[in-house]
Amino acid sequence: MVVNDPETLAEVEAAFSRYETALVSNDVETLDALFWQDERTIRYGIGENLHGVSEILAFRKGRSPKGLERDLDRTVITTFGSDFATASTLFRRDGAPGKIGRQMQSWVRMDDGWRVVAAHVSIIDEEK
Repeated sequence: MVVNDPETLAEVEAAFSRYETALVSNDVETLDALFWQDERTIRYGIGENLHGVSEILAFRKGRSPKGLERDLDRTVITTFGSDFATASTLFRRDGAPGKIGRQMQSWVRMDDGWRVVAAHVSIIDEEK
């Protein structure tokens, strides 16, 4: 198995960048499109456990569009073969001083492009 094939890595980096842009601008349509449209999709968030795309879609529609801007740090994207990847990043928000966010995503190449099939987001106290 090839790890971090340059072409595959570039594709996932582009999908991740598209996701990040959609997230901070609250582009719900793009966010929804980048998640696998299946009831087996999972998203564990800061205050919610979402099982299945219908719960994820409902969450996105009800989320406040305020305070979404963030700065990423230590982003690592790793591809395994040509159809699976992980993306991990730390993030900070001006509205949450002393806190650091953590985000992990599993991406799979589907017939219609790269999609998140599992995600986890959490916030902890930042180490001093």
